[in-house]
Amino acid sequence: MRIVWLGHSAFLLEGSKRVLIDPFITGNPMAPVSAEDIKADVILVTHGHGDHLGDAVEIAKRNNALIVCIHELSRILAKRDVETMGMNIGGSAFSSGIRVTMVPALHSADFEDENGEIISCGAPVGFVVEMDGVKVYHTGDTGLFMDMKLIGELYEPDVMLVPIGDFYTMGIREAVKAVELVRPKVAIPMHYGTFPLIDADPMEFKRLAEKICKVVVLKPGESYEV
Repeated sequence: MRIVWLGHSAFLLEGSKRVLIDPFITGNPMAPVSAEDIKADVILVTHGHGDHLGDAVEIAKRNNALIVCIHELSRILAKRDVETMGMNIGGSAFSSGIRVTMVPALHSADFEDENGEIISCGAPVGFVVEMDGVKVYHTGDTGLFMDMKLIGELYEPDVMLVPIGDFYTMGIREAVKAVELVRPKVAIPMHYGTFPLIDADPMEFKRLAEKICKVVVLKPGESYEV
């Protein structure tokens, strides 16, 4: 599997299928590509905030891709003429040869419609994606919580994609503890540097977390192969 960082929390997992996660591309100053350039078979959305839902609907329409998200958000997105699969926390599903497990995240979750109205749309989540024998845990936007240890024990992710930007999510200190709880083979930091409020030093995270596992710091557009 090839894991490509598209900036912020957006990743493209390339293997037998293309799995796109939280495709905030348009308006993302770190995005190395345009939304029109992205091809995907399945799109995973952790919650309805604009910097995570991003271009999911437009990319799904262009690629005839399935959007997987929490049930309440799936009902909203289905009205936009895209195919959705609404799941809930603790459940697993198979789609296009990919196993997707929805796990908890500690954050808020709402959706802004075309009229600027804020709509509650279920809980924020993370995903464990298994494809081609590799398991990737995308935490979504989250604070630190002890049940991350259970996620590590149950699903044994090879790679953990973990936010370090603080303010809206975990900072470096909490992210290192999260890695300690989950015990992945590899950790990749995300959700930092996009805006001044979430500036963080990924090399400081690497210095601290490499006592636990391998840490790979990517620049937007760079990839890591598992």
